[in-house]
Amino acid sequence: MKSQLRFTLAATTLDAPDARELARFYQGLLGWPVRKDEPGWVEIAPPDGSAGLSFQTEPLFTRPQWPSTRSEQQMMLHLDIEVNDLSSAVEHALALGATVADFQPQDDVRVLCDPVGHPFCLFVRTGPSA
Repeated sequence: MKSQLRFTLAATTLDAPDARELARFYQGLLGWPVRKDEPGWVEIAPPDGSAGLSFQTEPLFTRPQWPSTRSEQQMMLHLDIEVNDLSSAVEHALALGATVADFQPQDDVRVLCDPVGHPFCLFVRTGPSA
């Protein structure tokens, strides 16, 4: 019998001018330990071993623009991060070096940019599954 293929997301990788610096930002934001640290490559992940974030040094990195414009590097992805207290989470992210994006498309979500410009959203889950 032929076994069924299995796919498991192991990590999302973000490029940066310096992998270690960006990894330190997200380590401080998420509280995850470093799983791997090599020249030009760092991985962080939650203690339960589930999918984490990886960072690779990209010497030609170009800061993404949010919101997108035709003449600037467009964001290729963003991270959605659930928090339990939106205002405190924003303050924490700002203290680590994030910036609040000028454009905020939703009242109950805060779009921020990490120190190299990757947008990420902080939100509090509401509704029946909260």
